[in-house]
Amino acid sequence: MPGAAVTSPASPVLVIGECVADIVRTSDAPDRVHPGGSPANVAYGLARLGRPATLLTELGPDANGRLIRRHLESAGVRVRAAEVARTPSAVVELDGQGRARYTFDIHWTLPPTELAEPPAAIHLGSIAAVTEPGAGSVLALVERWRGHARISYDPNVRPALMGDRAGAVRRVERWVALSDLVKVSDEDLDWLYPGERPEAVAERWLALGPAVVAVTLGAEGAFARTAGGGRAEAAALPVPVADTVGAGDAFMAAFLHAHASGADLGACLTRAVTAAALTVARPGANPPSAAELTAALAD
Repeated sequence: MPGAAVTSPASPVLVIGECVADIVRTSDAPDRVHPGGSPANVAYGLARLGRPATLLTELGPDANGRLIRRHLESAGVRVRAAEVARTPSAVVELDGQGRARYTFDIHWTLPPTELAEPPAAIHLGSIAAVTEPGAGSVLALVERWRGHARISYDPNVRPALMGDRAGAVRRVERWVALSDLVKVSDEDLDWLYPGERPEAVAERWLALGPAVVAVTLGAEGAFARTAGGGRAEAAALPVPVADTVGAGDAFMAAFLHAHASGADLGACLTRAVTAAALTVARPGANPPSAAELTAALAD
């Protein structure tokens, strides 16, 4: 498996990936713009939980770019952004159950980037891991620091941007093999491997190299498996759903934070599903603070 640095409750995380202005659209209300983008949401979620986070990204010099930067910095995220002509956006259409469907206006052109010092942990995923030419810059950074930093990955599959399925599977599995910890949703797996059981895919991915694979199952909760044979499951918390935007990213942030702090697999899952539940109960990608998560766990 890939080597990884030992992290601690204070170890910072370098998150690499896109920012997106989510234009949330429903049939009975005016459009609302929320700061989004899966990696950006994870960086924000980590910072809200008290984990230092830097986001390497792209932003435009426009109102959406300023909105997203203010949002991230309000939680303490250090934003390192290459300037692009306009900030990426996505129209997010919600159905009657709050489930989201996305239509993207996004490019990813991150230039080759050097780091002043080695990161303790790197998180990546979503559009930035598969969209060229920027994905090549992300790959170069990860390959440069693999063995020094703990690598985590969430494919966060966007079928409209993934190209043909076979090519997408190859790219995703390359990232899985480079990672120490992988989180994926059952919906992602259903698109990548139609008809296969999530448990079977998790075991196959573990054989590629990661130490931990966690799978979210929506209303059915989540499970995790380790390369050493560890197993854990967690039920979803029943909450009224405002929308599901950012729920997986809140799960990812809470799981990463707990895992890096030394929590056992079951505790990591419990914290993660609780963070996701708090997020779906309110509009937009709005993950819990450390105090909110602690209070919910106590209840």
